Amino acid sequence: MIIISKITKSPSTALFPVPTVLVTSRLGEGEPNIITIAWTGVMNNIPPMVYIGVRPERHSHKMIRESGEYVINIPSADWVEAVDYCGTVSGRDVNKFKEKGFTALPAAHVKAPLIKECPVNIECKVQQVVSLGSHDIFIAEVLAVHYDENVLDENGAPDLDKIKPYAFCTGQYRAISEKLGTFGYSKKG
Repeated sequence: MIIISKITKSPSTALFPVPTVLVTSRLGEGEPNIITIAWTGVMNNIPPMVYIGVRPERHSHKMIRESGEYVINIPSADWVEAVDYCGTVSGRDVNKFKEKGFTALPAAHVKAPLIKECPVNIECKVQQVVSLGSHDIFIAEVLAVHYDENVLDENGAPDLDKIKPYAFCTGQYRAISEKLGTFGYSKKG
């Protein structure tokens, strides 16, 4: 018999990996902002719904709460340094688009811009805000998804090897690289 020892730790946000994304927001015709978010995910598929968790004191929080919209931009691993920077400085003090060379593109349905340099952009309309303590959760309906043409495979599906998304894991950025299987493969033959 094999005995495995476990060590119990106090409650924490130990779920990992989590996606690393850039979220853009804009109030009216004002300057857009970028915030790095690792607390994000899918909540529903019909209609498609996603969420982001944002601390109330963050500059983007007010912009998202008042505008009721945001764009989740999925960066490639090539931009990890710029993504880290966008999570460590405030848009109150710095124009992150200018500082890191990001290009703002108009979105189709929201005022928040797409980030051209990110291969995937998800336009979102806030449906509900849930205050949980340190963070407010902005639950949003997906209005549109934009892909760079060069990250789609021959069937028009996203190619993760071309997108090069990465994750945040206990304070570190980690590459997502090795394919282990596909949905439902355990039932085949």
